[in-house]
Amino acid sequence: MPTRLWRELAPGPRSMAASAFFFSLMSVFVKLAGRDLPASHVVLGRGVVTLALSYWGLRRAGISPRGVDRVRLALRGLFGFVALNCYFVSLRQLPLADATVLQYSSPVFTALFAVLALGERLRAAELGCIAASFGGVLLVARPAFLFGAGGVPAGPLAVALAGSVVSAVGYVLIRQLRRTDRPEVIVFYFPLVAVPLSVPPVVAEATWPSPLGWLFLLGVGVFTQAGQVAMTRALHAETASRASAVSFLQVVFAYLWGLLLFHERPSPLGLAGSAVVALGTVALARLGSGPGKAGGAVPPAPPSVP
Repeated sequence: MPTRLWRELAPGPRSMAASAFFFSLMSVFVKLAGRDLPASHVVLGRGVVTLALSYWGLRRAGISPRGVDRVRLALRGLFGFVALNCYFVSLRQLPLADATVLQYSSPVFTALFAVLALGERLRAAELGCIAASFGGVLLVARPAFLFGAGGVPAGPLAVALAGSVVSAVGYVLIRQLRRTDRPEVIVFYFPLVAVPLSVPPVVAEATWPSPLGWLFLLGVGVFTQAGQVAMTRALHAETASRASAVSFLQVVFAYLWGLLLFHERPSPLGLAGSAVVALGTVALARLGSGPGKAGGAVPPAPPSVP
């Protein structure tokens, strides 16, 4: 029955569901690799694999990797590099589901930044969705000054939210770049910038991976690329709002992997907050993709695409 149901899904939702699954596996391998390796090593390993695969994809498609707006392409790579480091650090220190949900708050910041950078307008309903999503983030994070002890530690929480904010800046840059550069080039510039930036911290924290560590790093790169390809197909076949709704399957997968592999039991408040963040962000995407909204809302891209 599950196989039949999968085949009956439209191509767009099916590709986005596959993307969410692959990105959830990427997060699992990041968490496993992070047990023995600093975040900088995982970022470099991920970058090397995706740089090679992205360049091969460009050559195969006959697309020049140089790009048109190289300044914004480089900035997008820089902000993506910072956001990815923040996310990988948070994955090491937080439960898998909490880190994933906090990263998924980035579309809320994207909507706010788009007002400043792109001149987009927010209606009252969209502001309500943003407020609800922030409320959901509070339920997931459970800061001590509101909920007492037992919430997400302040340090990892700050890192996770910083990654979400920086990701939002990267998404706004992507919206600007879509006028000049192809998606494949934008994806290629991410590891092109991230790999050289990862080298100095790797040298400073030099740690040689174990054979199992090498396998984990390979898994991070392979599942990242698989998720990127599936997500690109989904966004070519489906509207942003529908794609964003299906992409939240990654949060579901995060809860499942956390429970099965890392024995992380979600709290009732965390589950409630995740649902609020999901509903608020999906509603924001649907409102933003309606008539009169140029380009639609930015879907909550998976955290591997900060």
